[in-house]
Amino acid sequence: MKLFNRKLPSVGRKSKRQDIPADLWTKCEACGQLIYNKALEENLRVCPKCEFHFSLTARQRLDLTLDESTFEEWDANLSSLDPLHFTVPRPYAEKLVEEQRACGMTDACLTGRGRIDGREAVVGITDSRFMMGSMGSVVGERLTRAIERATASQLPIVIISGSGGGARMQEGVLSLMQMAKTSAALKRLDEKGGLFLSVLTHPTMAGVLASFATLGDFIIAEPKALIGFTGPRVIESTIRQKLPEGFQRSEFLLDHGLIDMIIHRREMKASLGRFLALLSR
Repeated sequence: MKLFNRKLPSVGRKSKRQDIPADLWTKCEACGQLIYNKALEENLRVCPKCEFHFSLTARQRLDLTLDESTFEEWDANLSSLDPLHFTVPRPYAEKLVEEQRACGMTDACLTGRGRIDGREAVVGITDSRFMMGSMGSVVGERLTRAIERATASQLPIVIISGSGGGARMQEGVLSLMQMAKTSAALKRLDEKGGLFLSVLTHPTMAGVLASFATLGDFIIAEPKALIGFTGPRVIESTIRQKLPEGFQRSEFLLDHGLIDMIIHRREMKASLGRFLALLSR
């Protein structure tokens, strides 16, 4: 009879289970592994299961690549205008302010000079958080000025690309012309015997890939990075054919000759330092 006399818990009684914060774990986009965020940061934001390299911010790249306290930033005061008064799907001027507040940057790249394992170099880094790292007039101008300063000072330049947005449609032809401007500046650098090391990270796409990113004397990529002009889903829907396994990933591009080497993130700084020591004047 005790079974029938036992008091049942009231419906709707709240559980004493403590909620787990939602920001403790990250799912790897390559293998689906759930990774504890602290462990991910300690592993340089590389998946411990499949070695997929997550995107880094420009500041994180600086910390991993340059010797401590050696970076001197250039042209930080440059910021994009709204020459076309672009309003679709929302005002470009408002979008810029929102991105600047969210990223703590005035635009999608940082440039300056610093030291890599003791070797002085000019450095440019794009940041995919700011409008997917798309190349507007400010990104093109900063990179062009950095290349020109490298040429004038006879310093090597290292550009680390992580831009998935290509040319910025909100600036129209002013954005597209940055492809030609950065390429022309690199041509002049080459004519003066300068060295350009190009590092491609996940993702490097569209106008960035079709201009300065693939003009390096030595082109390096991180493992499993998506690198291409148009994304694989768009290509498949256009040609109506199944693409090869691993298409547009670093390993596929190395096999087909578009890049020269794949280097793990933990080895990148030391490798760049060796290349600068061997190849620069």
